Amino acid sequence: MTTLTTEFERLSLPLADAFTISRGTQTDAENVVVRIRDGEGHEGIGAAAPSEHYGETPATVEAVLPDLLDVVEDVGDPHAIERIERERRAVVAGNPAAHAAVDIALHDLAAKRLGVPLYRQWGLDPERTPKTSFTIGLDSTERMREKTRAAVEEGYDVLKVKLGTDRDREIVAAVREEAPEARIRVDANEAWTPREAVRTIEDLEPHCVEFVEQPVSADDPAGLRFVYDRSPLPIAVDESCVRLPDVPAVADRTDIVNLKLMKCGSLAEARRMVDAARAHGLEVMLGCMIETNAAIAAACNLAPLVDYADLDGALLLADDEYAGVPTEGSEIRLGALDDRGLAGTGARPQ
Repeated sequence: MTTLTTEFERLSLPLADAFTISRGTQTDAENVVVRIRDGEGHEGIGAAAPSEHYGETPATVEAVLPDLLDVVEDVGDPHAIERIERERRAVVAGNPAAHAAVDIALHDLAAKRLGVPLYRQWGLDPERTPKTSFTIGLDSTERMREKTRAAVEEGYDVLKVKLGTDRDREIVAAVREEAPEARIRVDANEAWTPREAVRTIEDLEPHCVEFVEQPVSADDPAGLRFVYDRSPLPIAVDESCVRLPDVPAVADRTDIVNLKLMKCGSLAEARRMVDAARAHGLEVMLGCMIETNAAIAAACNLAPLVDYADLDGALLLADDEYAGVPTEGSEIRLGALDDRGLAGTGARPQ
């Protein structure tokens, strides 16, 4: 049995710009980084990006991590990931971001011990990695126009535009004017009523919007079905799809499900959700919170399995203590992990 040692620390990560969605504004992100070492020179790194919307805070993550990491140390085998996940969930229910941090660190450590990037350990094709969107947060219309212009200049050609105001049509028209060649997706973060959603989506259709994410409250499945049945654009859900059982529950009222490690709690659970979505004929998006690369790097390794990526959380930070999977504009370059001889998820201290 390998002797594993563990530790964690909280990071306060200032954002490059205030980030606003329909629920509010944040200027920094609190993440909790987990490290697991095997005593042979290998270290696995993962991180939690808790969301109060889903009932987690940095304090709740720190409260449960000692119990979760005790399981890791007791099992003592970084390759026994399925057993560790089973025993973790028996000890601590819920708290998916905390579970995700431990799970990411274990996968990172196991892949480093094998000397291969995580996506290669899974046998995934890096050429199938979708481009990531870059998010344009809510602001004045003119400021969103400026943010769009800057994003296009930086090479981001897939944009996610946050909506949920009385200016939504004006905002999308301005973004499209600044980014005539970009793929544009919009996300209301539950802000619209069902009838308002249908009217707004009809107005957005001429601007070649790719799809509309979470148009109505997750607490209104009938409203979601109302919008889905009447929308001229594809519908994606995020807040309505948190765990594996949610996939079949929304399968008759959406086209796309948005999975996040911080919502479902582990890479294995995310893969199960991908399989469930495929079984129900749904497309899949892989998303994130505002996260350090210590978390997002793992999701990037999973990205070849999905249709859409929204993995820009670390790109919204003013600075990150961790480097991740290399990107060029919207392109996620998983193959560069092989070129640079990087094993694990690719996350590492700067």
